[in-house]
Amino acid sequence: MLDATLKSQLKTYLERVTQPIEIVASLDDGAKSRELHDLLVEIAGLSNLITFSADGSDARRPSFSLNRPGADISLRFAGIPMGHEFTSLVLALLQVGGHPSKASAEVIEQIQALEGEFTFETYFSLSCQNCPDVVQALNLMAVLNPNVRHVAIDGALFQDEVESRKIMAVPSIYLNGEVFGQGRMGLEEILGKIDTNAGSRQAEKINAKDAFDVLVVGGGPAGAAAAIYAARKGIRTGVAAERFGGQVLDTLAIENFISVQETEGPKLATALEEHVKQYDVDIMNLQRGEALIPATDGGLHEVRLAGGASLKAKTVILATGARWREMNVPGEQEYRARGVAYCPHCDGPLFKGKRVAVIGGGNSGVEAAIDLAGIVAQVTLIEFDSQLRADAVLQRKLHSLPNVKVITRALTTEVVGNGEKVTGLRYKDRSTDEVHDLALEGIFVQIGLLPNTDWLKGTVELSPRGEIIVDAKGQTSVPGVFAAGDVTTVPYKQIVIAVGEGAKASLAAFDHLIRTSAPA
Repeated sequence: MLDATLKSQLKTYLERVTQPIEIVASLDDGAKSRELHDLLVEIAGLSNLITFSADGSDARRPSFSLNRPGADISLRFAGIPMGHEFTSLVLALLQVGGHPSKASAEVIEQIQALEGEFTFETYFSLSCQNCPDVVQALNLMAVLNPNVRHVAIDGALFQDEVESRKIMAVPSIYLNGEVFGQGRMGLEEILGKIDTNAGSRQAEKINAKDAFDVLVVGGGPAGAAAAIYAARKGIRTGVAAERFGGQVLDTLAIENFISVQETEGPKLATALEEHVKQYDVDIMNLQRGEALIPATDGGLHEVRLAGGASLKAKTVILATGARWREMNVPGEQEYRARGVAYCPHCDGPLFKGKRVAVIGGGNSGVEAAIDLAGIVAQVTLIEFDSQLRADAVLQRKLHSLPNVKVITRALTTEVVGNGEKVTGLRYKDRSTDEVHDLALEGIFVQIGLLPNTDWLKGTVELSPRGEIIVDAKGQTSVPGVFAAGDVTTVPYKQIVIAVGEGAKASLAAFDHLIRTSAPA
């Protein structure tokens, strides 16, 4: 199961284990059970503090639990946690084995204080880059609080459960048998949903903060770069981010970030956050901007947050990024996560052997169709224009695949379903105005991005596309308010460009500070 390099690395990690770990498996006679058995035996052989046994007591097979003798820990993997979930397995082993988490003391205390009964089930896919955050957060909660139980379930291996629960997107999280959430969720966000007083406590803390010299709104590449450049000037810097990492968290392969030959979005997002934390930056996560009140008469700008708190600053850098553009056709919202999806890497395995459509003929749409073609039975790519807009190398690959059909000059008009899930798609041929129906089970929307500027309308000048209009220094129409990254009119939405624009906006903000007032 593990090659020599991976086994050596895991052995090194397991040297950090200080307390005994019991691995107890439930297996059957299937090939996947034999595969899991071999993996667990290998892991147990890497540390004299780990024991392995198979009691077959759990209904889900193959599965296994991790426990510490004398402790009450309910943590289970149903399936074989390789791929993106191998890191989740390693972290679970370390934490069950007594190695401390990197979570803050405040968060750990909040987890340990939870009262009630919390039985979580998380459905994941091995190719989902959004799933590990959820799995790792709930595993840690299960280690720290006996009231929390968690089982992480590979949806591809437990298709009966996926079908019965009508799961068509991962991660899908259930709490005490009821739907708790879908999509990426971090530890703090999960705690915020089950600890009902967390939001008000956080708002009180934020309201009590002193004014910042530079307040960055947004935690993607542009926001991270802006925060680092501001903090290096020795001025009071804060970051309010809805989720640190931004859209990078939803990106799988990154091969054009200069000096980094290849990485994945979540890894880069973690690196960005860790870099920001090297400086004296006040990071306020899970905070979404709701209103910007510009300064008057040389006073302070105010940013009101959705949680009820507000922050004040001498200068503000808006770096709220963009989100997936939606089709805005009947049925899209009704069947979102019930056949309509936006992340082919995450949700593709749930459509194994089924028929799907990809909407959009740019690079992202063609890449999605290529990826899905290796999983599903049939891919139909639908493009509004008369030709695809993707790079030639991607188009050649696409046309070489036998189970891919391309339809151009097509306008998607409706998502069709049976009340529970997607059953088809309706489109109009723009050459003839003839309406066609496609029978399928999944629709992956890949038609570009929308800037996150709804909360700024009427405050800063926006382009017809809704982007923040900025000058060469990142200055907006409001003095002392700057913007950077995908949320602006700067062309070419690329990570490396966002990083540069964030640094530039930060330098411009500092220049504004020293010309108008002395930094704190």
